[in-house]
Amino acid sequence: MNKKPIIVVAGEPYSIFLEIFFKSLKTTIIKNPIILIGSQKLITKQMLRLKYDFNINLISEYKLDFSLIDNKKINLIDVNFNFKKTFDKITSKSNSYINKSFEIALKLLKNNKCAGLINGPVSKKHFLKGRTLGITEYLAKKTNKNHEVAMLIYNKKLSVSPITTHLALKDVPRKISKKKIQIHVKLINDFYKTNFNKKPKIAITGLNPHCESNFDNSEEKQVIIPAIKKLKQNKFNVDGPYPADTIFIKDFIKKYDVIIGMYHDQVLTPMKALFNFDAINITLGLAFIRVSPDHGPNSSMLGKNKSNPKSLIEALKFLDN
Repeated sequence: MNKKPIIVVAGEPYSIFLEIFFKSLKTTIIKNPIILIGSQKLITKQMLRLKYDFNINLISEYKLDFSLIDNKKINLIDVNFNFKKTFDKITSKSNSYINKSFEIALKLLKNNKCAGLINGPVSKKHFLKGRTLGITEYLAKKTNKNHEVAMLIYNKKLSVSPITTHLALKDVPRKISKKKIQIHVKLINDFYKTNFNKKPKIAITGLNPHCESNFDNSEEKQVIIPAIKKLKQNKFNVDGPYPADTIFIKDFIKKYDVIIGMYHDQVLTPMKALFNFDAINITLGLAFIRVSPDHGPNSSMLGKNKSNPKSLIEALKFLDN
């Protein structure tokens, strides 16, 4: 194969990711070679439980031979994962396994021409606790891109992006800045220009209900409005701030490609209500393209074979070229 490989990190072992990965391979033709990084023992046991029968093609992380990669098989870089039971609850015991998987992926991305990275979900409570707020920040830290990345939940009809990600609400106001909003808009603008040759129309929400407050020096007055004014002066196609309770009305969202919110649930909740699993999480600002399905480990559904692979399929299609 001459196409660039898609690197896939399986992520949290106690999750639905392998189920949706099997379903994606079974139902979708992806032309770019797919390289999965994970545990062979775990994959074999998951296939047995879910009644899938893929051949596993073991490949070396040190010498990639693309001519040996066939997407009719699972092309696997095996990462040892010691577990006492076939399926266990999510704990910090899998942290070293997940970290090793990401280290291998980042090395491949650095040393080879790859289409990009897809990762399965990880536990924020266990894997990311004490490290970073999310995988967006984890990868930024690993690649020395701190404060220079943005999370974009992408759908071709409408995308959303939170200024702050997995942050407690009490901490949101002090993490919003004019500089952060401006960097965010630039990253999104560059992404649309590079991938779609398009200057996106961007709407920005306020922080407070109705963009109003009963105190002086609100975030709208001090931060958000000045940031939007500066962006307009620099010819970015931005409007706002808009109240978050009305910005997702159907007639309104038709006018915009992207809605930027001040915090995670302000824009992700309506996004998921509108598009369900038809969206992917893209990290902007890295040296490579990173996308992931827009859902968590969902361990309560493990082994039930009922999980929807739509988001992973869209992630694979996005990198397939």
